[in-house]
Amino acid sequence: MRVAALYDVHGNLPALEAVLADVPGDATIVLGGDLVYGPFPAETLELLRALGDRALWLRGNADRELGPGETGTASPGNLAWVRARLTKGQLDFLYGLPPTLELDVDGVGRVLFCHAVPANDVDVFTDRTPEDRLAPLFAGVEADVVVCGHTHVQFERTVGRLRVVNAGSVGMAYEDEPGAYWLLLGPGVEHRRAAYELDTGDYPDEWPSASRDEAIEHFESVAARA
Repeated sequence: MRVAALYDVHGNLPALEAVLADVPGDATIVLGGDLVYGPFPAETLELLRALGDRALWLRGNADRELGPGETGTASPGNLAWVRARLTKGQLDFLYGLPPTLELDVDGVGRVLFCHAVPANDVDVFTDRTPEDRLAPLFAGVEADVVVCGHTHVQFERTVGRLRVVNAGSVGMAYEDEPGAYWLLLGPGVEHRRAAYELDTGDYPDEWPSASRDEAIEHFESVAARA
């Protein structure tokens, strides 16, 4: 099995289309959460659902926060805008997605896919986070590799015996080179980037951007306050 890991699409339909055009035809596609919170929520969801059995889904924090009574980091105004463009059935589908899944990937081993960390969809870490803070977040994981997203920055590091890989963000990458970032696993681990032209339609907010260093500095300050 080969796997294309597509995380943090954020309703960015042009970015998703660019990545799907590059994904090998024999790859299983893991959708790693935070899929529709962005400018084209319904169109993005329907394109992903059209992948059928080829796609395996995870729920991210922004998908969860679209559900009733949920709170978190997403803008209430933007959440309301996205909810208004999805049906109850679509919202229920997103809310009901699992938080993790495991797959055996050729040449890579047993891989645990999660949105942020194995235990929750909100904790943040970067390639600069001290390992002693990370060790409790990955305690008890029996897989060989963990693939995550959430911070929108691609990186890879080792936590104890674990190989931890951040797939980056398809739709809202915080990188020095613009593009849609994703991951191809099997038989190796390849960090990929697809070029696209940004189109935010009538989305109510300015589309966020940050350099890699700016994003890492922000997330490390968030982690220090947690």
